Amino acid sequence: MNESSFNPSDLSGEQNSIARLNAAREQILAQLSQVIVGQEAVIEELLISLFSRGHCLLEGVPGLAKTLMISTLARTLNLSFSRIQFTPDLMPADITGTDIIEEDRSTGRRSTRFLEGPLFSHVVLADEINRTPPKTQAALLEAMQEGTVTVGRQQHNLADPFFVLATQNPIEQEGTYPLPEAQQDRFMFKVFVKYPTFDEEFEIARRTTTLSTDSIEPVLDAVDILSLQHLVRRVPVSDHVIRYTLSLVRQTRVSEEGAPDFVREELSWGAGPRAVQYLLLGSKARALLYGRSHVSVEDIQALARPVLRHRLVVNFAAESEGTTADDVIAKLIDNTPADESELTRDARFQKILAS
Repeated sequence: MNESSFNPSDLSGEQNSIARLNAAREQILAQLSQVIVGQEAVIEELLISLFSRGHCLLEGVPGLAKTLMISTLARTLNLSFSRIQFTPDLMPADITGTDIIEEDRSTGRRSTRFLEGPLFSHVVLADEINRTPPKTQAALLEAMQEGTVTVGRQQHNLADPFFVLATQNPIEQEGTYPLPEAQQDRFMFKVFVKYPTFDEEFEIARRTTTLSTDSIEPVLDAVDILSLQHLVRRVPVSDHVIRYTLSLVRQTRVSEEGAPDFVREELSWGAGPRAVQYLLLGSKARALLYGRSHVSVEDIQALARPVLRHRLVVNFAAESEGTTADDVIAKLIDNTPADESELTRDARFQKILAS
């Protein structure tokens, strides 16, 4: 899209849909607050990923209500939900499904019938994905990418929309199969689920140790979500925002000309083109969730951490000093000018964009 063709009014006919999505965000948060205390940032990132047709990798210690949050989100969206507890003995057929032999008692003839596995739901929670062998991980990742599973010679379509949220435990690595960086790249976001504040934990303790009920009501349904996912793709992005996004991501590539010194000193690998795609798609969804019909640089900055943190490999020297991928991303945001004229005038960024 050329800058001259950038026109936020391109979505003028969809203002009702934009307003509805903005209202739905508030309604979903209100419904979830009946069950979940805090975690607004996590919920927002899950919604952005869902409306962008992406998937999320969640990392957090046990007991932070990740399963409850995801199952309640599925209820508010009126979507089917499956939870798969990944274990070292889980096989691909346990999640994809398998062909079974049935006998017709009236004729005595036998035939095969496909028995669907837990992947055949709109929302799938892959609990402790790093606890299962690579073969089963690969079956899940293939389903995420293709939206289908193949059993024998038969291909079966998964539900649409299809949303995978995989969790992994950051404190227990013995007997696990960590996802390689190339496979983590298939996830749109890596979301950190953090400890609650004192006031939040006080409310959690009060709610969960008494008799209580919730009255969760659906806010959207599958048809609404598919329509809104289509709407996200139609949100315009100016050339300046695309250039800013490219500048941010291309600086992480240590072998590229123009990469800053701190990147060369702290990273051993940077992000690929999928990071740019997910930053732009996520920013479109975020803009709509906030009632806007165009993407701003602030949207890109807000999503830089969840999009980039699992795509950057911090080297041993930096890691030994306590530097994290989020620290590097914060420096990148601070060192990349948001102003269009400054970005295009800077000689270093001219090299980055031209290389």
